[in-house]
Amino acid sequence: MVQDEGSSSSVTSSPLHNFSTMPLHTSPGGAAAASPTPPWLARELRSDERGLCLIHLLLNCAAAAGAGRLDAANAALEHIASLASPDGDAMQRVAAAFAEALARRALRAWPGLCRALLLPRAGPTPAELAAARRHFLDLCPFLRLAGAAANQSVLEAMESEKIVHVVDLGGADATQWLELLHLLAARPEGPPHLRLTAVHEHRDVLTQTAMALTKEAERLDVPFQFNPVVSRLEALDVESLRVKTGEALAVTSSLQLHCLLASDDDTSGKDGYHHHQSSNGKGGDTNKRQRSPESGVSPTTSRADAFLGALWGLSPKVVVVTEQEASHNAAPLTERFVEALNYYAALFDCLESAAPRGSVERARVERWLLGEEVKNIVACDGADRRERHERLDRWTARMEGAGFARVPLSYYALLQARRAAQGLGCDGFKVREEKGAFFLCWQDRAIFSVSAWRGRRFD
Repeated sequence: MVQDEGSSSSVTSSPLHNFSTMPLHTSPGGAAAASPTPPWLARELRSDERGLCLIHLLLNCAAAAGAGRLDAANAALEHIASLASPDGDAMQRVAAAFAEALARRALRAWPGLCRALLLPRAGPTPAELAAARRHFLDLCPFLRLAGAAANQSVLEAMESEKIVHVVDLGGADATQWLELLHLLAARPEGPPHLRLTAVHEHRDVLTQTAMALTKEAERLDVPFQFNPVVSRLEALDVESLRVKTGEALAVTSSLQLHCLLASDDDTSGKDGYHHHQSSNGKGGDTNKRQRSPESGVSPTTSRADAFLGALWGLSPKVVVVTEQEASHNAAPLTERFVEALNYYAALFDCLESAAPRGSVERARVERWLLGEEVKNIVACDGADRRERHERLDRWTARMEGAGFARVPLSYYALLQARRAAQGLGCDGFKVREEKGAFFLCWQDRAIFSVSAWRGRRFD
């Protein structure tokens, strides 16, 4: 069934849905597996035809850019510009985002031109980014489902505990912690004393979170303290978390840990993590490292591994990790481009079903949040590329290497998540359980993973 140009996405008929669930491949030489000359540019195209043309052009443009053939990349971008649109259907929108990222990458060949053109467009402000994240939670509530699963894990791990310390390594969303306050207030044995440490790089975000939580804790009569830590995760000193003897510790990280992988391109040792073992002695010797994670070989010690080792040393009762279920940490551009195109096509398709094309909220999510991630994945390299998403199997190796053991998410949490997904009024949102972890899916594609870990191995 071909979709009408003005209608919203159908989860069963959208050309983008078909694209986002099918595997894309590249030829052995690195070029996209598509015919070299598009025969369709001189005539009017239907929506599904245009979508296939855009896929063809994007893959060939990425292959050309990755090989340094900037003339070919420029020609492909010219064709893409005539078909893509940030205000069109889902495929046009995702193509516009990836085309901008490819253009930025091409501009890096001329540093002066790049600085002159891109400096005035520094990206969204912190307030704009926070607004985009709120809109994303409302339109595509994957992370609300993840937060509910995390809260249930914390609640179960902290049963009968009198003093509970929760460390939030993201610190941006008060909604999850408001829900946890309600869960703790309803405990049969009464609420514990709750201390929440939130890490975020912007103080005003932490101030707003503190105000909302303190007010609600007073209303619910839950003893509460808020400890703000203004820092990027890469620069975080675990001592600033102020974990005290006698309190039960839980740590949550939502879409944060992958940023630590950026330092794997930088072996200068500036961060202070590179030259010693992690606190539990399980991190390995830095002299053993031969290749970075981008090579496809499991790393021995990196900033991420050392940080996880430091967390292990705090003896948390539970650590809940939510990450993008994607592989965007590959060194070759074409490889990570294909993976990212598949992944973000699914998210743009989700937004197509969740909001009309003229929605201001949708545009903010696509441009300020998803678009910025795409630009970072495609246009940046080295320490500048922070969006280095990895799949759960890679995080499992890292967590176990740091000394953590998997804690299966409870069946009750799975029922809650599935009921919440069903209540969204769209068949596209799904929750899959596998080996005790949850995969939050759009259609049949996993978008985010949620896993829980314990910091002590109990006999």
